[in-house]
Amino acid sequence: MKKKLAALALASAMAVTTVGGATVYASEEHGPSSEAAPAWEDYNARIAEIRTETDLVKREALMHEAEDELMNTWAIIPLYYYNDVYMQKTDVENIYSNLFGFKYFGFAKTPDNTLSLQVASEPSKLDPALNSSVDGACLAILAFSGLYSYNADGELVPELADSYEMSEDGLTYTFTLKEGLKWSDGEELNAEDVVYSWNRLVTPETGADYSYLADIIARKDDDTLDIAGSGNTFTVKLKAPCAYFLDLCAFPAFYPVPQQCVEAAEGADENPGAWCVESGFVTSGPMTCTEWKHNESMTYEKNPNYFRADEVSLEKVQFMLSADDTAIWNAFEDGSLQFIDTIATDMMATAKEKEEYHNIPNLGTYYAGFNVNSDLFKGKTVQQAADMRKAMNLIIDRQYIVDTIAQADQEVANTFIPTGMADGNGGEFRVNDDAYTYPVEDAVGYFDPSPEAYEANLEEARKLLEGAGYQFDESGMLSADTPINMTYLTNDAEGNVKIGESIQQDFAAIGINVTVETREWSVFLDERKQGKFDFCREGWLADYNDPINMLEMWETESGNNDMQFGR
Repeated sequence: MKKKLAALALASAMAVTTVGGATVYASEEHGPSSEAAPAWEDYNARIAEIRTETDLVKREALMHEAEDELMNTWAIIPLYYYNDVYMQKTDVENIYSNLFGFKYFGFAKTPDNTLSLQVASEPSKLDPALNSSVDGACLAILAFSGLYSYNADGELVPELADSYEMSEDGLTYTFTLKEGLKWSDGEELNAEDVVYSWNRLVTPETGADYSYLADIIARKDDDTLDIAGSGNTFTVKLKAPCAYFLDLCAFPAFYPVPQQCVEAAEGADENPGAWCVESGFVTSGPMTCTEWKHNESMTYEKNPNYFRADEVSLEKVQFMLSADDTAIWNAFEDGSLQFIDTIATDMMATAKEKEEYHNIPNLGTYYAGFNVNSDLFKGKTVQQAADMRKAMNLIIDRQYIVDTIAQADQEVANTFIPTGMADGNGGEFRVNDDAYTYPVEDAVGYFDPSPEAYEANLEEARKLLEGAGYQFDESGMLSADTPINMTYLTNDAEGNVKIGESIQQDFAAIGINVTVETREWSVFLDERKQGKFDFCREGWLADYNDPINMLEMWETESGNNDMQFGR
């Protein structure tokens, strides 16, 4: 018998309403900063329970409950599921990517052993523990090494680690590191460096957005991680068995960093990442940064102390730092760049006809998000604020965004957890089955995003807004007596701006006024993290193939909780 698991678990704590035939749950309690924001203690507790649940059937059910609660706030507005498109010259070989958007350039082969490319504009953070962007992760992979890595087939393989043993109960991992590991300055790299770096990741003074990823690791009495290292032996004790633990060992936030450099850097007390804000910082991967012209270019050169240096043929990698899509395309066309990770919207049709065009799967969701503490919802109840957000979700024309802006055959999204993600129990998460059915069964999601459903969605949106206190005139437009004025924050890349403008037009169709505000990449990241927006551009590529990664980021204390839940 099909059932909605969330209905059983949450009904007692939630107010229940029916909108458009679907049951909607919204907490009657509000958050600490706004009477319109949902309380978030139950969500935090559910994530903690998922981390320690060993019954895989129950764990999957808990993850569906968590996504139900997240989506019923309507602060998360999924637009489409990611795939990855880029251009690569035909005489460049051995660049590979994985489902999580990580690109591996270190073992590329080119005719002259140099590689010129573009992945993004000026990086926000290069410290692996502090970075939270995909382009920053690509730079970290080029310069640093983890215990594990991914090969060209997307398989986990040992990197700094030579091997590991797991205890019978799945709680203790003992890694043996390779012999003779060195930092780029020639100093020894050993298990003590791993202990230092992992503990640094979770230290509040570091301020790492990804510190919550280490919550699966047990703690000592002094609240440091229950890890130990001596020589080439590194031991980790977990709170509960974790099927994706080795994936974390391959994730950049867990890469070792050189303690002697981190702590000696000028300004380290105020900025934990001060040690790598200019070229010349110590690395452990295939390349090291030898020149950095901020907002213009970066140059990486081969690291002779890398343990696989004999497999690296590249002598130099040169990055163009730019968000100017047209300039990037022109540089690829004239041969100045051999690889570009950005394709100008106006050139997408041309690009798709070329042999250099690549379109590969990703595991993630491009979405937009509301700050639940925004003054936009001032004076509203928790339910009214959720209804406002749902109304705006329903009037976005996703197919137009995919067809005319993104243009890479993306699938429109109506869930946050994307198509193709495993359920941790041998199947796929985004499906209807005997254990769980999505609220809109036929659309396998939380709403029907199809063009055929647009008129019904528009009618429902007006009813939701009326229930939240807004009035409409005879033409179906918002009354001047109850206006909605808001901002949409995005970085200044062309495609993201155009998506913001498309949403602006969709909202204008019923009289909602949206101002699209653009920021340079690093400024955008800072403002978004601080909640300085009403509505903003978002995107999340999974860090590993398990739904918990898409859910734990919304814990109150998570550094990736841009929507400000529980704050």
